[in-house]
Amino acid sequence: MSRVSLIGVTLTPIEHPRCGKCQNRMMLARITALPDGSEERTFECPRCNFTETTTVVDPLKSEAIERLTINVQPPA
Repeated sequence: MSRVSLIGVTLTPIEHPRCGKCQNRMMLARITALPDGSEERTFECPRCNFTETTTVVDPLKSEAIERLTINVQPPA
């Protein structure tokens, strides 16, 4: 069985926001799980040390999924 290494794998620009101060790409510093199933993601700028934290909701608990499934009933 082969092993897959994630070393050197870069994320897309969408996943790395630009710094609010110097516009450099920020690096993901940490992810913290929240009790409601969402995540708090902290990004740090390697150039100016600016930090930014965003909250990402669980996609399975989003309003879009709720709207799609609200009227779904099991077969009778």
